[in-house]
Amino acid sequence: MGSGYWIAGWSLQASEIAGIALSTTSVAVVYAVMLERGYNRTDLGKVILAACFVTDLGTVLALGFLFARYDWWLLAFVLAMSLLLWQLPSVARRFFASVGTRLSEPDLKFILVILWAMGALASLAQSDAVLPAYLLGMALAPLCLSYPTVLHRMRVIAFSILTPFYFLKAGTLVDVRAVLAAWLLIVLLLGVKIATKFVGVWPLAHALRFGKREDLYTTWLMSTVLTFGTISALDGLTHGVINQEQYAVLVAVVILSAIVPTVIAERWFDPGLTPTEERFNGAARIQPTLLPQETPIV
Repeated sequence: MGSGYWIAGWSLQASEIAGIALSTTSVAVVYAVMLERGYNRTDLGKVILAACFVTDLGTVLALGFLFARYDWWLLAFVLAMSLLLWQLPSVARRFFASVGTRLSEPDLKFILVILWAMGALASLAQSDAVLPAYLLGMALAPLCLSYPTVLHRMRVIAFSILTPFYFLKAGTLVDVRAVLAAWLLIVLLLGVKIATKFVGVWPLAHALRFGKREDLYTTWLMSTVLTFGTISALDGLTHGVINQEQYAVLVAVVILSAIVPTVIAERWFDPGLTPTEERFNGAARIQPTLLPQETPIV
C-alpha cells in the first residue's frame, strides 16, 4: 500500500486496493503446481496450500468490508451468513442423503441456489459476492469430500464456464497503452510485492527448518497472485476507487506475479520432494494427482 501512496502518488483508497490486490497468494497457481509435481501429498505441499488459504481468507474479508455499506442490508448479510455457516453443513448433509443420486442434480442446484442468494445479498450490502462463496466453500468442504461427484461437477462449472468469462471481462478492461506507459511503475510494484513476501515468508520458513531450497521454494510460490488480485482490482474499478490506468497497472502486476515467481520456483528451487506412492501389480506407482476428492479452487 505504501508504494502506491508514496511512490506512485495514488490516493489512500487506491493504495489500499493495490495493497489488498498484491498481498494475496494465488491458490489456483500454487494448487496447480502442487498437483503437477505431486507435492499436494507431501507435508510441505500441505503447509503451503494451507498458508495460501489463510492468506486469501484475509483478502476476502478485507474486500468484503472495505466496500460494505454499513446499514441494515449489511446486518442482514452478516446474520444470514452466520446462520448458514452454523447450520448449512448439517442441513446439506441431510438433504444430500434424502435426494440421493438423480439425473436432475438437486444436490448441485441446492448449493448453487444458496451461493447465488448469498451473492445477491452481499451485493445489496455493497460487499463482495466472493466473500460468501469463499466462506461457504470452507464450511461445506468436509461434506463435499463425501460426495466427489458433486465436487467434480462444481469444478467443471467453475473452470469451464465461470472462470473464462470472468477473466475475459477483466481482460477487456485493460488499456494496453496505459500498461506500456507505466512499465517502470509495474516493474517497481512487482519488485516491492516480491520483496515484502520475502520479508514475511522466508524468515518464518527458515525458523520452521524447512530446508534451504524448501525455504526459497515456499517463498517464491507464496509470492504468486492471480484470481483475488484481479478481483480486488476489478472491485476498485467498479466502485470508482481506481481509474482505468491504475486498474491496468494492477492487472499487469498481478499477471506478472503469477508467472515470474512460479517460473523461478520451479526452475531453480524445486526441492524434489517424493510424493506418496502406492503398490500396483508389484511395482511402485505414483498416485494420480488429480482425484475427485480434491478440494476445489475457485
